[in-house]
Amino acid sequence: MTALRPAADIATAPLVALGLAGGYLVARETGIRPLGGVLLAAAGLYAGRTWLDRNGPAVAGGLGALYLLAFGASHPLAKQVGAWPAVGVVTAVAAGAAYAASDRRR
Repeated sequence: MTALRPAADIATAPLVALGLAGGYLVARETGIRPLGGVLLAAAGLYAGRTWLDRNGPAVAGGLGALYLLAFGASHPLAKQVGAWPAVGVVTAVAAGAAYAASDRRR
């Protein structure tokens, strides 16, 4: 079994993008929505581990909440602008926040 890289070495903005955009892509292409949810959850937990270690519980909680909010907001936004544009917007916001609040300080 491979050990996880040290939390301080992880860039979380790409993980956020993987979880949100990748999770949507997996769900869409396989037709198995829970499979996309597995990717969403795994990427979020891995990023959250880094946020907690690097920035403490307040930042980790805020970024984790934003990650979940972005996922939730993508659904009603998709009805207005389409699925991929909605996923792109929420991914950009959440990944940008992860970079600003955590990644740029590493």
